[in-house]
Amino acid sequence: MLGGMQIAAVVPAYNEARHIARVIETMPSFVDRIWVVDDGSSDETSEVALAVNEERVRILHHDNTLGVGAALRTGYAAAFAAGADVAAVLAGDGQMDPADLHALLQPVVRGVADYSKGNRLGCAELRQRMPLDRLAGNVILSWLTRLATGLSTTDSQCGYTAISRAAAERLPWERLWHGYGYPNDLLGYLAMAKLRVVDVPVRPIYGSEVSGIRYHHALALIPTLLVRVVARRMLHSLRTRLRVRQLSEVVGR
Repeated sequence: MLGGMQIAAVVPAYNEARHIARVIETMPSFVDRIWVVDDGSSDETSEVALAVNEERVRILHHDNTLGVGAALRTGYAAAFAAGADVAAVLAGDGQMDPADLHALLQPVVRGVADYSKGNRLGCAELRQRMPLDRLAGNVILSWLTRLATGLSTTDSQCGYTAISRAAAERLPWERLWHGYGYPNDLLGYLAMAKLRVVDVPVRPIYGSEVSGIRYHHALALIPTLLVRVVARRMLHSLRTRLRVRQLSEVVGR
């Protein structure tokens, strides 16, 4: 536990047999339960995770590959149903430094934020740690996401996050984008729900893992999702104004 709260780690994993053991073995002791969501892997991700013999680990399976957004929905649902107060996300490829988890959780545990998001762009060793093409893409997509959501988050594509149970209960998880791009879609829903989102500096890790990100994700998919976020916010604002007007008319009669 941390700050009297039960902490869960949700670990989405797709074909991460080479990395998942390290993720589990380096999980901080204040994490009460580790939910590994095997998103239809064709390798031995689940078997390797179980072989670590860590009593905190629970394995959740998707029969087919549904995407990281869907894996998070599954993991969050299980974590909060089991009593977690806060759920953090750590990728199954080991790109998130477990030493940063305590700081990432603090704003949510202390009640000063509903959702904390890792900010790799604030890392002092960023140029040495993050490939230049990823850095450029993140800067551009983060700028577009700020415009679309109205939030001040610096690193929109970072999946190292923590969310409180209360905040999770206010979000329409069944509508969340299921694949790559889910962070942008989720930030849009967080903004609509007027939840408090804060950045926390974290260190990026790049090793032997192979990224599944392709140029069409950045050039087509993410901008399309952000257009959807803007349209959704505009519709929500219009509906809110109509409800206020109708209420004013009723009160004035």
